[in-house]
Amino acid sequence: MTRRREAELAALFETASELAGMRDPDAVLRSIVRRARTLLSTDVSYLSMNDDPNGTYMRVTDGSFSPLFQKVRLGLGEGLGGLVAQTARPYATSDYFADARFNHTNPIDSAVHDEGLVAILGVPLKLDSKVIGVLYAADRTSREFPAEEVALLQSLADHAAIAIDTASLFATIQSHNEAMKRAEEAHDRLTDLVLRGGSSAEVAAAVGELLGGPVEVLETVPTPAVRANGRAVLLDGVWVCAVLAGSELLGGIALAGRPDLPDADRRVFERSAAVTALLLLLRRTVAEAENKVRGELITDILDGRDPAGLVARARRVGVELSDPHVVLVADGNLSAATHYSSVHRGLAGSRGRDVVLALPSTSTDIARDVAKALDATVGACGPVVGPVAIAAAFEEARRCLRALRQLGREKDAATLADLGFVGVLLGDRADVSGYVRSVLGPVLDYDAERGTELVHTLEVYFRCGANLSRAKAELHLHVNTVTQRLDRVSSLLGDWQSPDRVLEVQLALRLLRLQG
Repeated sequence: MTRRREAELAALFETASELAGMRDPDAVLRSIVRRARTLLSTDVSYLSMNDDPNGTYMRVTDGSFSPLFQKVRLGLGEGLGGLVAQTARPYATSDYFADARFNHTNPIDSAVHDEGLVAILGVPLKLDSKVIGVLYAADRTSREFPAEEVALLQSLADHAAIAIDTASLFATIQSHNEAMKRAEEAHDRLTDLVLRGGSSAEVAAAVGELLGGPVEVLETVPTPAVRANGRAVLLDGVWVCAVLAGSELLGGIALAGRPDLPDADRRVFERSAAVTALLLLLRRTVAEAENKVRGELITDILDGRDPAGLVARARRVGVELSDPHVVLVADGNLSAATHYSSVHRGLAGSRGRDVVLALPSTSTDIARDVAKALDATVGACGPVVGPVAIAAAFEEARRCLRALRQLGREKDAATLADLGFVGVLLGDRADVSGYVRSVLGPVLDYDAERGTELVHTLEVYFRCGANLSRAKAELHLHVNTVTQRLDRVSSLLGDWQSPDRVLEVQLALRLLRLQG
C-alpha cells in the first residue's frame, strides 16, 4: 500500500511537470490520459470532450484496441460518461452492464463490449461550473473504485482542466498579452509549488503577490452557495472560492482588497483553489502512507523483528530509535494516537484492543499529556533506548494499564513505579524481581559487596514487631549494633520507616523470601 502511494505521488508530480511545459492542447490531453492510467493502474484510460448540446465524444484513449470504442459518441445522460457530463458528478461501477443506474444504448454498449470493459470510473473535467469533458479509468475485469481513487482521479481531472484551459488560452487569446502573461506566470508558479510539494500557505502567498491582495486559506467556506459550484464568489468585498477534491470540501481561499477582479484574474484565483486542493490531497496521502509505515514499525518492534533493520526503517520516517523513548499503552482512539505521535515524531500502532505509542522523551511525565490528549487511561514505562528495550517496556506499560483499570483510575496515567506494590499485585504478569529490586536494591547490593546482613537484620526486626530488644536477642547482637545496621539501611533507602514505605519494604522482604 505504501509503495502504491509513493507511485501515485511520483506520477502526480511527473504529470504536473509534464503539463507545465505544454502549450499544445492535444499533447496535454494525451499526457492526462496516460497519467490517469498510470495513477490508477487500470487497463484502459480515456477522455471525452463535450460537444454541447449534442453530448460528449471520444477524444483520446490509452490502452484501447477497439476502433468502434475509439469513435463512440455519448449523448448527455447516456451511458456512464453521458451521465457524468450531464450531472457534473463522478460515477463508478464495478460491472457496467449489470448496473441499472445508466441509460444503456446499443451503440454505447456495443462499443464498451467490443473493448471488453467491465469496471469504469468517470470524473468530470470542469472549468468554473461548466463541464468540458470526462476523464475515465477502466478495467476489463470487475473492480471496486474506493473513495480515495475517485478523489485522486478527480484531482488529476481538476489539474488537467486547468492545463487544458491554459493551453487553449495560449492558442486562442494571444492578443491579450498582459492577461496571458499573468496567467502564464500564475500557472508556472503554481505548478512549481506542486512540484516542490509546497504548502497551501505558499500558494496563498504566491497568488496574493500575483493578484495584488492578501490571500487567506480557510478551514471552511461561509455559505453553501460557494461550496456548490466551485467558483469564486464576492462576499462583502472579499472573493471566496471553495477548495474541492471531487465532491469533498477541503476548505476555501479568500482574496481581499480586489473587489473589481477581472475575469482573467478571477480565473487565476479559482485555479489556485484547484492547486490548493491538489496539494492538500497530496499531503494527506503522504500523511496516510507515513502513518501506515509508523504503525507497521511499532508492530514489528513488538514482534522482535530485525532490530538493526527497524532502526534504519524508523530513521526514514524521522524517528531515531537510538534516542530515549517512553513507551505508552492506552485504551484510546488509534487515529488520535497516530496524530499525536506524528506531531511528536514518534510511533503509534495497535496491539489487540490497546493503542501503543513510543515517543521520544526522557521522562514518563509525557504520559499525562497523552492521557489528556487521547482522553484515555495510559500505562507508561521508560525511558528506554532501542527496539528490544521498547518491546520489553511495552509489556511493563501494558501491565500498568491493567493495574490502573482494576483500580478504577480511568483517564489517569502512571508507571508501575508510581503504583508501587499495588502494581505488582494487580499487573497481569507481575514483575516480582523487578519490584523487589526497586524497593531493596541498594540494601541487596550493599550486602553482596560487603558480606553484611542488613536484609536479615530487617527481616528479624519486622518479625519481632519492630522491637529492638527482642530483635537484638534473636540476632545475638548488642542493641547498638542493631541500631547501627538500621541506620545504615536508612542511609541506603531513605525514610523507609514511614507507613507507606514500611508496607512496601515488608512486602518486598516477603517476596524475596518466597523467591528463595
